[in-house]
Amino acid sequence: MTEEVEAALRQVRDPDAGKDVFEAGLVSDVAVSEGAVTVVADLTDFRPQEGEQVTSAMLRAVSEVPGVEHAHVERETAHGADEDRSPGLADVDRVIAVASAKGGVGKTTVATHVACAMAGAGQDVGLFDADIHGPNVPEVLEVSGPVYSDDDGNPLPVEAGALDVMSVGLMESGAPLAWRGAMAHDALSELFEDTAWGDLDTLVVDLPPGTGDVVLTTLQEVHLDGVVFVTTPFHAAVTDTARSLDLFEENDVPVLGVAVNMAGFTCPTCGDEHDLFEHGEPLSDLDAPVLAELDFDPSVQATPRPGDLPEQMQRLGADARDRVEEVWSVDAPDEAVDLRGVDADGRHDRVREAFDATDRGEAFVLVSDRDPTPVRSFIASLSAAADGPGDLDPFEVERRNPETWVLRTVRP
Repeated sequence: MTEEVEAALRQVRDPDAGKDVFEAGLVSDVAVSEGAVTVVADLTDFRPQEGEQVTSAMLRAVSEVPGVEHAHVERETAHGADEDRSPGLADVDRVIAVASAKGGVGKTTVATHVACAMAGAGQDVGLFDADIHGPNVPEVLEVSGPVYSDDDGNPLPVEAGALDVMSVGLMESGAPLAWRGAMAHDALSELFEDTAWGDLDTLVVDLPPGTGDVVLTTLQEVHLDGVVFVTTPFHAAVTDTARSLDLFEENDVPVLGVAVNMAGFTCPTCGDEHDLFEHGEPLSDLDAPVLAELDFDPSVQATPRPGDLPEQMQRLGADARDRVEEVWSVDAPDEAVDLRGVDADGRHDRVREAFDATDRGEAFVLVSDRDPTPVRSFIASLSAAADGPGDLDPFEVERRNPETWVLRTVRP
């Protein structure tokens, strides 16, 4: 039935580009299951009334296909860092979460040290303590309020050396009472978004352990550029971490890696190394790179400050920063067609111009901010119009990160 549904959708035109919805790149996915059809479409370039007209036309076309009992159009939204950031985060280049499946694994210790390591390397860094029921960041960093506000009434972060910090634990005495109850995570979101972070290279978010309301709300409302998970080698912690990794990946958050805390202990007397968890779970069971295996080191218990950290924590911060760059970089040739941020009509013009300039047998590479698979039929039609074969072989689409796809083919 999928072919029949796609054929019906090809009768629906993009009113601006004059092309069918596949050629215009509006439809990114079609799912058919037991008479139910879901069409995923990006209509963000249309005015509301035009978008509704295209949606209605697609629903009518699909509903007329024999065997279709239910049709639904799921509207995709443009996913860009600037658009997803709230006003308080408008000047924040990237947001990295530090998470754990269980409490007591040293998550806050890792979060504070990673933030300090990045700040010590010359970045402008902020640290937000999102652990509403156990806001330990102020205690670890030995910072306290009061929290002042800017001219617009937005709370200003407290400075810990070269690091900007905000936490529920910094609020005035009596204020935490307002953070109790089922709506606590909404109040936390408001503090996170309203804080006047200013111009930051990186904002590190220390999430609560587990997958409770605050974590789920963060995944839904905050554009995260990556997450670092913290675990111990203890088998239950590793197993739970593997499950939590899946949750973040399902929400299009790149897993930068895992920091394995308390991986061992070196005796200060004899120098022998000891495993603290002799029957730990194999780290290979984690479908993520291991950024660091951190020894149980008394020096980590000292108050962290940018530029004054144990070497293993300095390396972890550097590795986390490098992983962000690796995940979000796109290795594409200079001649690749870059469609990111281009509207539907402009996308096809660029593809046509680049295809015409490509000799037969040469590679044709395209970079897009949405799944470019539907462009296949358009490229094939260009080839056929130029008296070439209509079949594209090879035709490979790879999703490099949550916002970037790379298409590779060869002009027939």
